[in-house]
Amino acid sequence: MPGSRPGVRHPGERSRPPAADGSVSTVAPPLPAGRWLTPAYKVLACLRRGRVADVYDVWSQERGCRCVAKVLRPERVNDRKSQRQLLREGRLLRGLCHPHIVRLYEILWVPSPVLILETLTGATLSHILKDNHRLGPADLTPLGIHLCSAMYYLHRRAGFLHLDLKPSNIVSEQGRAKVIDFSIARRPGRGRKGVGTRPYLAPEQARGDLLTGAADVWGIGIVLFEAATGRRAFATGNNGGYPQLEHRAESVRKDARLPIQLTEAIDSCLEPNPKDRPNVAELSKVLSART
Repeated sequence: MPGSRPGVRHPGERSRPPAADGSVSTVAPPLPAGRWLTPAYKVLACLRRGRVADVYDVWSQERGCRCVAKVLRPERVNDRKSQRQLLREGRLLRGLCHPHIVRLYEILWVPSPVLILETLTGATLSHILKDNHRLGPADLTPLGIHLCSAMYYLHRRAGFLHLDLKPSNIVSEQGRAKVIDFSIARRPGRGRKGVGTRPYLAPEQARGDLLTGAADVWGIGIVLFEAATGRRAFATGNNGGYPQLEHRAESVRKDARLPIQLTEAIDSCLEPNPKDRPNVAELSKVLSART
């Protein structure tokens, strides 16, 4: 992947639209800079606010360096469902150790779960694409290989699916892609309709069908499509629908001049029927043959 813009990147939360009825709930402000999260972690800045959790740049007294803290929003600290969700993400990450997956240092309880993660100083892929518009084959191929490596490990080591691969959840750290935000990761099985980020959902996610590793293959393909063309494979529908259920993705060759093997690999990931997509190992083999 190309050079990274300096700045702290973090395990992000997907932003949510306001409530359908237009109501506005009481929103507590984020923790201020200088506040001690615990005697070991001092808040430096709020990096991002999500629907469930806030993400902070913090100073670790023990490590003598900056870390990232993912903390429940103040109004959700005592919400059991939110506690379970964040704790589930932390327990998953605690069992993972992979060069292309963000690293968890520890889980705190003060008085609700707090995830302490490594600070990534690279830029998200979404930032890179905003600056460079698109990536060439020399960057697309390693990006795909890195994502395949991370998903193969996640599927085989933990038995989990990520289900939210998108440019804002991938960080380029010194030329190495790292996957972040495992907040909706789950085991294979029937999913709940529409859970994830609408433009990036695999058709089976949008429908609430059986979810397998093929959903993450779709995620790899849709990230590579956007990185290659500079645009999303599916625009967000104005009627609240799912374009990926109405028509198949255009071939990446329409907007990008790529080697035929790479074009075919990306297109194969975006087959509407999950059974027609390659598995992660097959996709990785095709991409690796180009290096």
